[in-house]
Amino acid sequence: MDHKYQENETFTGVDFAERAPDADAYEDCTFQNCNFSNVDLSGLKFSACRFESCDLSMATLGETALQEVEFSNCKLMGLRFDECRTFLLGFQFTDCVLNFSSFYNLKIPNTSFQACSLVEVEFIGADLSGAVFDECDLSGAVFENTVLERADFRLASHFSIDPELNRIGRAKFSSTGLAGLLEKYNLVIE
Repeated sequence: MDHKYQENETFTGVDFAERAPDADAYEDCTFQNCNFSNVDLSGLKFSACRFESCDLSMATLGETALQEVEFSNCKLMGLRFDECRTFLLGFQFTDCVLNFSSFYNLKIPNTSFQACSLVEVEFIGADLSGAVFDECDLSGAVFENTVLERADFRLASHFSIDPELNRIGRAKFSSTGLAGLLEKYNLVIE
């Protein structure tokens, strides 16, 4: 079986829904304004790649390797990151829409989410220790048995985290975000 490898290439405006990726592995590649919506990326490897203004919504990520990958201004709705290959799994997100995605049971410490929409995202069982959620909307995001030690929620909004169901030691919260930790008690905080 032949394996095709792409390195140090830039792909601009490619619609991968019409033309499937022709390589098995991409390293140090940049994807700009590309469409991966509903594309099967199973088994592909992306290492030190950057996705800028791309749509990957509902793409299939079965055993996809995402190693040191940066997503900027991307639409990543409904992605099952929990189906990715876990070996060296690592990514960062800036100005992305990740609504309805799943990070179930993933070990992704120190992940950075900058100015992202994380509506209804599943973080059940994930290790997010040291993660940063700057200016992120976490409406309806589910945190249960999640490791959030040293995570930074100071600039996050609309989160609801039960301290009894999650490990939150040394996590950072602003005084305005404390309501998100007390929601289950049905208190009126003014």
